[in-house]
Amino acid sequence: MSNITTLKVGEQQVTIEAGELVGYQVSGYEFMHQKGNPGWRSVDTEMFPLIGPTNEADFKVKTPKGFATQDQHGLLREMKYKLMESSASKAVFSKKYAAYTAVLNSKYPKKSTAEKLSWPYDFEFVKSFELKDNSLVVTFSISGEEGMPFMLGYHPAFMLHSNNAIISTGEQNITIPEVMEVGSRALQVPNTDVITLQDEKSLQITSEGFSHFMLWTEVPNMVCIEPITFYPYAVEQDDLAEGFMVLKDESAIFAVALKPV
Repeated sequence: MSNITTLKVGEQQVTIEAGELVGYQVSGYEFMHQKGNPGWRSVDTEMFPLIGPTNEADFKVKTPKGFATQDQHGLLREMKYKLMESSASKAVFSKKYAAYTAVLNSKYPKKSTAEKLSWPYDFEFVKSFELKDNSLVVTFSISGEEGMPFMLGYHPAFMLHSNNAIISTGEQNITIPEVMEVGSRALQVPNTDVITLQDEKSLQITSEGFSHFMLWTEVPNMVCIEPITFYPYAVEQDDLAEGFMVLKDESAIFAVALKPV
């Protein structure tokens, strides 16, 4: 059974591979980074239930239920999505986690000493893609135990078609060399919910429910423009829990819209 899901409305076409956005083409122009190209082995992923590295904190993060073993950007990325529904314009994927279940860490043993990761709360993480209003809307719905702490970051990578792409907030323009200069920490763009990637064709990225963006790349042919609820490098790794939000008794909803402009 194929794990490729395709959405198509008018000139827009979306390709999803096992819940990962691997293509967004509008009139044949590809906005997403492609696997196999230099820069990153993925095209998108989610950072949950935390953002940022944990190696200096012995891969532990503090929760109200004690310490949890987490590697960089959390354990969600180590789980597989299940396709729940799909149509020509929409696809919905889900990941369900039972508290304290051990999840194998793909970074072990080469890049991490934490063989297994776990989290002391049940949750369901739903990711949906929908083509509407000449844009692609990616929505995240998080449900689970009331009081569960979490951060959320969305980590999409965009292809760069020219040598002089600009990332614009309206108030500032950021060049790709400026992002590369910051390195692995990622460049913080605080208190922003709209960013435009100005390239051969421009793409407006609008977030809802997040508060900030961070920008990352180590190569000139792609850039990650990542909506985040918390910038993890603002604190020491031992204090990462300071960045947690708390789940209420209803689902927490976040959204990111990609719109060619």
